[in-house]
Amino acid sequence: MGMLSEFKEFAVKGNAIDLAVGVVIGAAFGKIVNSIVEDIINPVVGLLTGGVDLTNLYVALDGKDYESLAKAKEAGAAVLAYGNLLNNIMQFLLVAFAIFIVVKQINRLKREEPAAAE
Repeated sequence: MGMLSEFKEFAVKGNAIDLAVGVVIGAAFGKIVNSIVEDIINPVVGLLTGGVDLTNLYVALDGKDYESLAKAKEAGAAVLAYGNLLNNIMQFLLVAFAIFIVVKQINRLKREEPAAAE
């Protein structure tokens, strides 16, 4: 079997196609979750915390005070941008929860299928 035919067999297998579809949908889903976190959750958290923007939370390791994270980075200061970490953790938890719900619904539908077939 030639390399080209082996590649064709691999590329058209159901698993490879399912994986490709999953990656594309995952990328689009990631954008939606990112928007939910940045456009909905962060403003609510900011309101509850008195206007604190999570993405602007940082600690400058040189001990100086800067107006913002952007100004600290512009000055070349080493910073721990823990607000970005908190933002990414929220995004991860939202994605994980959404995938959990989707998988749970798919499993529920799979359990109901055999009962309907009988």
